[in-house]
Amino acid sequence: MENLGIYIFLFILGSAIGSFLNVVIYRIPLNKSIISPPSSCPSCGERIKPYHNIPIFGWIILGGKCANCKEKISIRYPIIEFLSGLLAVAIYYKLKTLDIFFVIDFAIFATLLALSIIDIDYKAVPDSLNLLALTLSIFSSPDIIENLKNALILMGGMSAIRFYISYFIKREAMGEGDIIVAGTMGGLLGIKLSLIAIFLASFIAIFPSIYQRVTKKELEIPFVPFLAFATFIVWYFNDFFLELWRSLYG
Repeated sequence: MENLGIYIFLFILGSAIGSFLNVVIYRIPLNKSIISPPSSCPSCGERIKPYHNIPIFGWIILGGKCANCKEKISIRYPIIEFLSGLLAVAIYYKLKTLDIFFVIDFAIFATLLALSIIDIDYKAVPDSLNLLALTLSIFSSPDIIENLKNALILMGGMSAIRFYISYFIKREAMGEGDIIVAGTMGGLLGIKLSLIAIFLASFIAIFPSIYQRVTKKELEIPFVPFLAFATFIVWYFNDFFLELWRSLYG
């Protein structure tokens, strides 16, 4: 029962942070303050009342519409709040502790979630959030120097690949934001697990590419969401993936 109480608390706290992430996702690309003014309806500008701003349930109570102008509010808002709450629970379930590294790991993945949504919307990510995730990843374990080295190696490797593809193959394979995310992966996962995560992200990204070819639709597919998702999967199941690496490469 004690653990259940912790999980419920963390889900509520995580979903509340997810509500703040919604503000970050909307305002930072527009160069607006994330502190003021208070949250308001994007359609009519009416300030959202505190009891309407309750994570997840506020959207349900309002029926997905603004209380003032009745304009539809995207279901993405409660989904991000739910995912953020789920992140807090999943990270605690893995770490079994609420120490500083829980806070750092949750902050990294919450930031990656925000970056993923922004990349989907704008096909670009803000350096402020990207560098925040990178900085946090360097402090994600006590071995700060090793984490920094791994981050720099991954960023250097991805930069070299980007230069090779753009210069010799004449294609834009990845953006500068992807390179910083790779650095975050290096700091958080280390070299071996980062390579696995990049491969996994590339594999998952094949499916929307196939869809694009089949439907003949021109889609600009952002890569940060795939990198973020693969990073979480590999981080969460790191023992399995390390064993997989050993079985393949000794």
